[in-house]
Amino acid sequence: MICARCRHFAVVPGGTLCAGCSAASASAAPPYPGVPSLRLRSPVGLGRAAVAMLLLVVAGDLFAIGADVFMYDVSGDLMNGSVGGDVMRRADDADRLYAVAGVVQVLTLLASCVVFLCWFHRVRVNADVFDPSAHSKSRGWAIGAWFTPVVNLWYPRRITADIWDASSPADRSGSHRLVDVWWALWLIGLLVDRVAATAYNRADTAEELHRAGGQMMLSDALDIVAAVLAVLVVLRLTRMQHEKALRGPAPATA
Repeated sequence: MICARCRHFAVVPGGTLCAGCSAASASAAPPYPGVPSLRLRSPVGLGRAAVAMLLLVVAGDLFAIGADVFMYDVSGDLMNGSVGGDVMRRADDADRLYAVAGVVQVLTLLASCVVFLCWFHRVRVNADVFDPSAHSKSRGWAIGAWFTPVVNLWYPRRITADIWDASSPADRSGSHRLVDVWWALWLIGLLVDRVAATAYNRADTAEELHRAGGQMMLSDALDIVAAVLAVLVVLRLTRMQHEKALRGPAPATA
């Protein structure tokens, strides 16, 4: 990333100015009419890390789908009356593989959440520098909104849309379509996952287990799509803020 002021030298780590411009502007007013106590910080590094972790989530979901398919096939054999030591061994293997897949999904999700929230808070603070009037929620909600019951169903989407608007070029407003589709699939995936997990835990017969396996495949597939859309959101917002920082503040109008 090159310096947003001189556009000749590389920026210092975590900033948008080179060493020379940073020293020259240490006592100067902030370049954007945002919150005076805040400074722009590059979202590029955290954005790349968030993308990598989201792709790891996709890999974990693909592994889980493989476990779902195995469980679906074995339960189908049991439902059709297959008996014997071989099918029982496959049933035990399917159960163990399903448990391992669940652990993998939890670990990759937790790791990706930490990195994603670090990136999300970074772009929220940058958005306050770009345009503090574009936000309906305070900066603290950039983290708290994800963990507060009930409001976590819509606050994160609202905050993302506000960041999007503040990071858009001054001469045009950005569409929220990508954000809306990502958030809708995320919520649908959570609902389907809850239904599928409940069905699996309550399954007492091969037929119920077979049906739950199909539901888990759908849940994991939706999670993959939502993760891919989240990757696109991260890439797009990171690029928007990077390019806006390079362009510098819009010239003042009389």
